[in-house]
Amino acid sequence: MTLEQLAIFVAVAERQHITRAADAIGLTPSAVSASIKALEGFHNVKLFDRVGRGIELTVAGELFLKEARATLARANAAALVLSELGGLKRGVLNIHASQTIASYWLPSRMVHFHDLYPDISLHLTVGNTQTVTHAVEEGQAEIGFVEGDVDAPLLRSDKLIDDEIAIVIAPDHPLARATAPDCLPLIRKTYWIMREQGSGTRSTFEMAIKRLGVAPESLKLAMEFPSNEAVLSALVGSAYAGAVSRMAARPLVATGEITFADIPFPPRDFMALSHRARTLSPAAREFLQLCHEAG
Repeated sequence: MTLEQLAIFVAVAERQHITRAADAIGLTPSAVSASIKALEGFHNVKLFDRVGRGIELTVAGELFLKEARATLARANAAALVLSELGGLKRGVLNIHASQTIASYWLPSRMVHFHDLYPDISLHLTVGNTQTVTHAVEEGQAEIGFVEGDVDAPLLRSDKLIDDEIAIVIAPDHPLARATAPDCLPLIRKTYWIMREQGSGTRSTFEMAIKRLGVAPESLKLAMEFPSNEAVLSALVGSAYAGAVSRMAARPLVATGEITFADIPFPPRDFMALSHRARTLSPAAREFLQLCHEAG
């Protein structure tokens, strides 16, 4: 039984006439008759009786008409859902993002997307680069946003914008007056407050100081925090140093509570992740396009 057979049956049942039903649905009378006969023959049930020069529904036909109408209504509803999903009139988009992007870059893009497509529900989960990568690999997130490159062969990585990690200290810290050539002894001597292992911020910083000639494992690690805000808050008025995105630190730097060390690090990329083997929904494609335009 096909949806076309159901539609033909309902058209004939509602008009009690083969020719008028054929005209209404754009088929020939012979095609309509053949469809009804095939439906009756396959299921061994009589749906219409010929009475005089007309036709009438049998008892079985009356019962089947209710089910046929209900089935066609469900099929039309399903088609409407697909149309709305494709036309961004309905849908859910699950996004995972690491701390810096989720706190300082992504919210305004989400607001813009919602302004354009208010019927798409956006769900944001915040983690670190490691957890975001895992979520996209496992299908928990359709798209993910991380800082820096990831080693994940199953995923696509698309660059969005540049960001830069910076050493952040209190204004009276010795590193606030140091320049790149004489900073190494101070870096080794200072106690550090760092993001957790698995954070893109931490891994980028460790790669950067390694290029300067400082082994990351040689740093005096005082404590770890799971967010940029916690690191920055702990640095205010302290003798410790930390490393976070310049984007995250700028508000406190503007107040004079902390400052950047004059030690330039190479930029890192904000990356959008998606699974190579999974087709992106229209909502995900549109959101990524918006992010690229903003970048």
